[in-house]
Parts: sequence; structure tokens; C-alpha cells
Amino acid sequence: MTNTIEVKAPQERVLLGGLNYNGRADFDYTMTELEQLAIADELVVVGEIRQNLDRVDRATYFGSGKVEEIKGLAQELNATTIVIDDELSPSQIANLEKQTGLHVLDRTELILEIFADRAHTAQAKIQVEIARLQYALPRIHPSANNLDQQRGGGGFKNRGSGETKTELNRRTIRKRISDLQQKLKGLDQVALTQKQRRDESDIPRVALVGYTNAGKSTTMNELLRTFAGEQGTDKQVFEKDMLFATLDTSVREIVLPQNQRFLLSDTVGFVSHLPHNLVASFKSTLAEAAQADLLIQVIDFSDPNYREMMQTTAETLKEIGIKDIPMIYAFNKADRCDGVSYPEIEGHDLTYSAKDPASIKLLAKVITDQIYANYQTVTLLVPFSEARDLAQLTANTKILSQNYTETGTLIEVQLSQRQLQTYQKYQQAPAKN
Repeated sequence: MTNTIEVKAPQERVLLGGLNYNGRADFDYTMTELEQLAIADELVVVGEIRQNLDRVDRATYFGSGKVEEIKGLAQELNATTIVIDDELSPSQIANLEKQTGLHVLDRTELILEIFADRAHTAQAKIQVEIARLQYALPRIHPSANNLDQQRGGGGFKNRGSGETKTELNRRTIRKRISDLQQKLKGLDQVALTQKQRRDESDIPRVALVGYTNAGKSTTMNELLRTFAGEQGTDKQVFEKDMLFATLDTSVREIVLPQNQRFLLSDTVGFVSHLPHNLVASFKSTLAEAAQADLLIQVIDFSDPNYREMMQTTAETLKEIGIKDIPMIYAFNKADRCDGVSYPEIEGHDLTYSAKDPASIKLLAKVITDQIYANYQTVTLLVPFSEARDLAQLTANTKILSQNYTETGTLIEVQLSQRQLQTYQKYQQAPAKN
């Protein structure tokens, strides 16, 4: 019997590079985020290069002196790649690689690599591949073999693509994008059918949105654990302390005491300067947020850049057309903040910790107070012959009282406008004082 020993490939040593042109207000923040993205892509950051310039150099991005400095630092630190905090033009990438001897990875390609590695469902894989091919399209030159020269034999780590430069010409890429978009339409139709079924149930919908790694998945899991017990454990979503731990939108039903319930969706997280093609590709994945009755923006309150993260979330929601939906701002990870009391509510803001049971119960109350605000309390007399309707009411609504008469079951119940229309024939006139 032979024992097989798995030998892991050495992690890639990289430099980070950023250009602070025109005094960018978010420069320090995006450079810190770039390091987190590199770590999420399993790269080893060994150094950092920064430069202040009035404008970007059209040929090499950095100034000529800084390019030489990059080359020297890379040799000193044994780095093979430089990761740039911006999206570079094809010519800038080619010139930087030629002059430094390094592989060049821009911010867009780095994010695409992470997404390619984290996509698990058929829908997410197609969305990522469409964005990846759209990024690659202007970077293909008929007479060049630049894709074969990129790091690891492929600019996207060759994660299952197995594509060569010969196959990846412009015509092939356009055809592939078209085929993938058609396939995605089919998957979107399946998702639409599932959504229509949920719509028919008339259960309120709530979507968790916000920055990646702010605690959306943890919040969903703790709501399931608190209100569903052991059954909720089987419905847990993947969570991990890392950027873009999951790309798939998960929908779970949360059933609260007194039979109040809502559908909760955990959506893909955002990041600053998210590639436009990627945002466009993931519009269908974010449809749950677009159709929600209430948005919960989960914010990492312990991060010093949380205000910038909120701004990024607002801009991304606007870009994908999500607007005019009520929103609760949920400031998570308060347990990591010195001198912050939690759980606490102030207006539409909630300060909480997703790991704190009292916080989760208060969050559930905030949600139900909002989504059930327009429900009406009415009295219905359901004849014994309509047992099916009574069963539906018992299963899907909050019944405040129930009594039996000679002709049927008399219940006091909270109903939505749609439910009021459905059960109007059973409605009783309010009792006179």
C-alpha cells in the first residue's frame, strides 16, 4: 500500500502597488483593502509600492523612476508579481511586465480570480465566466501570445478553463459570451419560477446586503439557530472570516413566535471598485434584494473604514437599480468596539453583535415591526366546510385569538392587503361598543 502525500504549491510572493493621483481621498482605504483581497486570493504580500502623481502615466501607470524602484524591490524581496490597485489598460500591463520582469495583476483581474475560485453554483460560475471573458476581450491581440505568458500559465490561474491563446481569439470569446448569456437566461428563468412561487405565498421578503465580510451570513445563521432550533442547523449557510466567502444568494424562511414569518436572503457582498462587468453579471443573483420588502444593510462597525463601506454599498445598490426600498442599518460586531453598548435601537439604526442572542432577538423584532407595520387586524368567521382555508390561515398568519361558533371558527388575525382580498368573504364587521 502506497501512502500519497499531498504537496502544496508554494504561495506566490507579490508586491502591492498603488498610485495616489489627484490626492484620492480613499487611497489609504483601497490599499488596505487591496492587501485583504490579495490574502483572500492566497497570495503572500511581501512589500508595497506607493507613488503620488498628478495623473496616471499612460504608458506604464507609474512614473519611470518608480518602475525602476519596483524592479529593484521585487528582486530584493524575491517577488514574482505586482498587484495594482486600479484597472490597467492592456498596454500598461504589457509595458510594466516588460520593464520590471514581473507578472502584473490589476485590481479587476484579482477580484475576478477570487470570484472564479468561490463560484459554486452553475449560475455563479456562468456569471463569473462572462465577466472574465469581457475583461479578457480587449486584452487579446491576434499576433500576441500574451495570455500564455501570464502567471501560472493563465491570467486566471487556469482554474478549470484549460484555454490557450489560439482558442481565445476575439471571435471565439464573443461566441462564448453569447452562449453563456443564453444559458444564464435559462437558469434565470428557473430562479424566476421559484421566486413566483414564493410571491404566491405572500410571505414578506427581507434581504441582507452590504460589504463583504460584514457578517451577513453569520446574521442569517444566528436567526436560524435562534428561531428554528435543530432544524435551523440543517439550513445554515456557509460563513467564514474572509472576503467573498460565498457568491451565492441563499434564501431561508424564518418563522418567529406567534407564526410571524419572513423570507430572508443572504446576498453576495460588495467591495469598492467592484468591476462593472461583474456587477452587471450578478444583477440576476441580486434580484432577491431588488424584490425585497425590506433591506438590512449589515455594517462592520468595528472597521475604521465602515463609512466608506456604507458609501460603496449605496453606490453598488444604485448601479444595479435597487432604490426606494426601506432599509435598516445594522451595525454589526459591536462586541469588538470599545465603549459601545449593544443591542440598541436608534431610529432605523441597530447596533448589535450577530453572536449575541439578545441582539438577534432584537433584530427580529425590528424586522417584524417594519414588515408587518401595514398589516391589519381583522375578525374572520371561517365555516367548518372551509377547513382548507383555515389551515392556510393557521399556517401562514399570526392568529391573535380563536373561538368556535355553531357555524364555524371565529379568529382574530393579522393580514396583508393581498390576504385581505383573499379572505374578504369571511370578514366580520367590528363589534360596536
